[in-house]
Amino acid sequence: MGWRSRQDNQTASKIKALNCPTGSIAAVGNKAENRGLSNRSSLSKLMKSSHKRMSRMLGFCLTLDTTDAWFAFSAIAEARMTLKERAGLAFASLKSLDPEIREQTAAAALGAAGSPLPAFLGGMEDARFWASLASQTELKAYALASFEAMSPKDQAAFFRHIGTIEVAA
Repeated sequence: MGWRSRQDNQTASKIKALNCPTGSIAAVGNKAENRGLSNRSSLSKLMKSSHKRMSRMLGFCLTLDTTDAWFAFSAIAEARMTLKERAGLAFASLKSLDPEIREQTAAAALGAAGSPLPAFLGGMEDARFWASLASQTELKAYALASFEAMSPKDQAAFFRHIGTIEVAA
């Protein structure tokens, strides 16, 4: 029986007598022992040591459940996992979330600025501040939407303005 104590065996015998009128009960044991394998699973023998450490780190983060623990996980994942492994983990994690939470989580990770705030005192200073925080996707989306919302006269003036600015390639 291997892992079971004498008391466990006695308890199993009592349960067998109560629940199994035929008296037959399958022995419960470690299947790895029965096949001649060690107590360590065969999968753990094939795992890279960095993957085992990341598995432990994930367990610590889930147990602690603090912002600091998750930031540490991120830093250690960058050191111990390949780009492909981190991308796969990020993809699988995001896919497991509801769409709204998925979008909020991705925006937080990417450092998205969110919607621009209303301009209170002049506009350009607030707009430039928001643009300094915005992701490339946000910048492109709001630039195009803003341009499309302009009157034809303002669009022409905008074209003239950007035509005078030297663009770095």
